[in-house]
Amino acid sequence: MNAIFNDKMQKATELSRAGRLKEALALLRGPAAPPAPAQKPSLLDRLAAFTRRAPSPTPADTPAPATAPHREPPRPPGARFEPRNFTCAHGTRAYKLFVPSRYHGQPVPLLVMLHGCTQSPDDFAAGTRMNELAEAHTMLVAYPAQSKTANMQKCWNWFNPADQARDSGEPAIIAGMIGQIRTEFAVMPDKIFAAGLSAGGALAAILGAAYPDLIAAIGVHSGLACGAASDMASAFTAMSMGGKAAKADTRPIPTIVFHGDKDHTVNAANAEQVISQSQAGQVFTTEVTETPGYTRTIQTGPGGAPVLEKWILHGAGHAWSGGSSAGTFTSPNGPDASREMLRFFLERRK
Repeated sequence: MNAIFNDKMQKATELSRAGRLKEALALLRGPAAPPAPAQKPSLLDRLAAFTRRAPSPTPADTPAPATAPHREPPRPPGARFEPRNFTCAHGTRAYKLFVPSRYHGQPVPLLVMLHGCTQSPDDFAAGTRMNELAEAHTMLVAYPAQSKTANMQKCWNWFNPADQARDSGEPAIIAGMIGQIRTEFAVMPDKIFAAGLSAGGALAAILGAAYPDLIAAIGVHSGLACGAASDMASAFTAMSMGGKAAKADTRPIPTIVFHGDKDHTVNAANAEQVISQSQAGQVFTTEVTETPGYTRTIQTGPGGAPVLEKWILHGAGHAWSGGSSAGTFTSPNGPDASREMLRFFLERRK
């Protein structure tokens, strides 16, 4: 990179952090040029889609209310979806916690659901329908809310080194949030899981790599591996072509991945990077299933239990597979990612 490009990139980063995304993109694009064909959006257009502002921004650290257009399905009597807050030395984040109607103090699993850019806990819960499944399986679901003070587009900062390590930044906040929930509820210590979409999927991968003693398994939908980028410039490259994953823990991390092969926001090459990181250099027995709608690759350990699953969704873009139109970044087509993730999670223990 030459000095001129470095200077432009630094200025663009400052503009993006200040919420002036259009100015940042204009600076990086330089003089106007003929528009790219619609079927081949530029990398900067992909970044704009990845970080575009929500049409109705919510106050910092405050989850959006469960009202239109993100209408939550009616909850059974006794079930709760409560707004909460967590503060530690690394920062403050709001979150919402789903408590199923049949919870009466008995040990239950906990799933942490990490939304994508511009989304909120209510939006993500409505789009994934995870609360409905959690009610059926009697488990807790926490939905952390990214603060606009931390990222103007409410993206988790997966590309910052300070937010990629144990006891640092956003991973430490989420780990502390889990600890807070465990002080109030009977959480099964070997059934704590993390899943997310896009930037949230990248944070789920970070949690799996940084806290393998806490997180029993992860689900990454349209996301990236831990360490795939180290700044905004490398984030562009990782989103476009796939990033170089950081070295994983010596133990494999049970992981299920969903990614559309027509995703023009986060390249599907990142799915293999997530799986490779979770393998931790170990070799597993592989089984591949091909269908018109997807290619499913399962890797099993010595005991025959699936350790890694990768679903490449044919023709799918940057959206939660099998999701509800009540939320953003969802597609009704394809396998039900929420149901498959829960099936994968509940089959295993840490």
